[in-house]
Amino acid sequence: MQKLTAIVLISIISLAGCVFPGVYKINVQQGNIVTDEELASLSEGMQRSQVHALLGTPLMLNPVDPSQEYYIYTFQRRGGDIEEQRIVVYYDGNTYRSHDAKLLEETPAY
Repeated sequence: MQKLTAIVLISIISLAGCVFPGVYKINVQQGNIVTDEELASLSEGMQRSQVHALLGTPLMLNPVDPSQEYYIYTFQRRGGDIEEQRIVVYYDGNTYRSHDAKLLEETPAY
C-alpha cells in the first residue's frame, strides 16, 4: 500500500511540473533598419560605397541586375503577423539614382 501511495504521489508531482499555461513568444526582428532621415540624406550622384556607409550593407542583391539593391526589414510581434519594410535602391553604374520605399509607420526596434 505504501508503494502504491508513493507511486501515485510521484506521478502527481511529475505531472504538476508539466503543466504550463502557454509558450512565451519573443519579438523577431530581421534585416536592415533604415529611417526616413537616412533616406532623406541620399542624394543623386552618391557613390555606391557612400550609400552603403549611410544605409548599411543591403540584405539582397539582384544577381541579374546589379543596378538594384534591396534593404528589407521584417518584424514579428510575439508570433503575430509579420510586418515588412522594403527599400529598393537604384544605381546607374556605380552612382546612386533613386529609391522606392515602403516604410513601416513605426520602427518597433526603437
